[in-house]
Amino acid sequence: MSPTGRGLPHVGLVVAARQGDQRALNDVVAASLPLVYNIVGRALRGHADVDDVVQETLVRVIRYLPALNDPAAYRSWLVAITIRQVRDWEQRRRLALNRDARLDAIHNVPDPASDFAGVTILRLGLTDQRREVAEATRWLDPDDQELLSLWWLEETGVLARTEVADALGLSPGHVAVRIHRMKEQIQSARAVVRALRAQPGCPDLRAAAAGWDGTPNPLWRKRLARHVRECASCGSLGTLVPIDRLLAGMALLPLPASLSAHFPSAAVPPAASQAVGYQPSDLTAGHTAGTTPPGGVPADAGGGDKLVDLVVSRPRGLLPSLVGGVAAVALAITALVVIRPDDPPAPSWAVPPAAPPAAIPSATRAPSPSARPSSRAPVAPAVSSARKGVGVWNFAGASQALASSKAGWYYTWGTQHSGITTPQGATFVPMIRGAENVTAADLARARAAGPYLLTFNEPDLPEQSNMTVERALDLWPQLMATGSRLGSPAVAWGAADAQGWLDRFMTGAKARGHRVDFITLHWFGADFTTATAVAQLRQYLQAVYRRYGKPIWLTEFALIRFDGGSQQFPSQEQQAAFLTAATAMLGQLSYVQRYAWFGLAATDKDRSGLFSDGTEATLVGRAFQAAR
Repeated sequence: MSPTGRGLPHVGLVVAARQGDQRALNDVVAASLPLVYNIVGRALRGHADVDDVVQETLVRVIRYLPALNDPAAYRSWLVAITIRQVRDWEQRRRLALNRDARLDAIHNVPDPASDFAGVTILRLGLTDQRREVAEATRWLDPDDQELLSLWWLEETGVLARTEVADALGLSPGHVAVRIHRMKEQIQSARAVVRALRAQPGCPDLRAAAAGWDGTPNPLWRKRLARHVRECASCGSLGTLVPIDRLLAGMALLPLPASLSAHFPSAAVPPAASQAVGYQPSDLTAGHTAGTTPPGGVPADAGGGDKLVDLVVSRPRGLLPSLVGGVAAVALAITALVVIRPDDPPAPSWAVPPAAPPAAIPSATRAPSPSARPSSRAPVAPAVSSARKGVGVWNFAGASQALASSKAGWYYTWGTQHSGITTPQGATFVPMIRGAENVTAADLARARAAGPYLLTFNEPDLPEQSNMTVERALDLWPQLMATGSRLGSPAVAWGAADAQGWLDRFMTGAKARGHRVDFITLHWFGADFTTATAVAQLRQYLQAVYRRYGKPIWLTEFALIRFDGGSQQFPSQEQQAAFLTAATAMLGQLSYVQRYAWFGLAATDKDRSGLFSDGTEATLVGRAFQAAR
């Protein structure tokens, strides 16, 4: 067990939670809560909305945990979702400031009881130079608070640099540059803090601070730091120990005492437990015999349904009034999302907010009370694999066919899925298909639809998105601004070719500092012999991975021979045999995160399809249903 906490939570616990184990899900939330609380609290500087953002993060974690492809990557995924929620909060705050300019003071005032610098000093008992570092963080630029929340956890041994980079959507090199600049600001602020605390103090410093109201802020940091640098008296107050040495080995900031009554294991500081990582005995410490019914809500949590209903109906900003605070709500959220998955409204990034009720998938609408399972046991997802996906276009019975396919995800070559209901346990992934779709409306829908975004469909073909590399690179910053995990443009072929379309795009993206999170590929085999086709597909994937070293999504594949503008298909038996062997092979490649068959509908034109109507699966469709 690493004392750095890098085992939090244990991968076995995440796997059990993904498979519907309610106790495991409660424990995953409990184990994750300290990390989420530390990131959000420091990034928001102890703002009164900290609890709300923590809750929103946990809602998304629980709702989308079944779609997590690699349980071992849970912590990186958790951190990325947390930062996404922090950014969403900041965007809402800025919009409110623009709308209500006269209320700046209200929006910017942290909650005095939860100022994170002060709380850190108090709860961790910091003294001397460690205390100076905590106080200095109050003086940082607002844009550096998010970075601070992750860097602090890196320095204390909780996060790795790669996890920080993934959460910010930046390269490790870019993160290093930003951290270096931020550390210089903290060092400057430390000198100011020390000079202001000195007794009897520098009269020239008091003169320089005339007009300052005593509230730390970046403008006054710069003004006062200029004096400290130039003043012989202020500059001779002792050596500043490097920040890295001061923070190394420090614990996570423990949760407030009021939270430990409901999740004791979540509130234990690493300094006391010697490990932040998962140990079964730790995570079940608060679940004594007879106190937790099968539904997972402790008998002393205020009465399961009552607390859940309160969470569902509460206005924003009232979270602290709930019994047990954040921890109780974390437990309530697991009941809310897993035991009663249809009660809460869908998260803002799962369903476009403007969608009418009829367009919202049934999995996001509340059932009648009689429809709720009397046993309150979690409902097992209908999908057979979160990795398995399919390309979908609307046809008679498409929603029923999609549900019957047992696909874990799907896409429609657009940002909407009009007329298609998302099955329980499955997710919709949006796509910005071409340059004409880079609009405010489509980007907003893409951002609302989920954490991933597919991009430009076959830009190397005139009949598809038909884009130059330069045009795609020019438009890319607008896609990055959605905050989504971005797939590369999906070229029709030659993804591994030096100086091919994708290679030139990836080279240009690196030169411009653009973020590309995974490689999106299409592959259609012209050899209908199963073993040969599977070997060719594997070789293509390996070559692409060797060139770019990024995760791969194979979003179109099947056996289709293109000859002189016409298409030739194998027999159903050949196609089904290839699908079965290919998906088994894909399961052996750890870097292939997801795949999607082409496609759901079986027509005279597209005979690789899975369903001829809503109920009748083809031979290929039956092979797909059995695939993992």
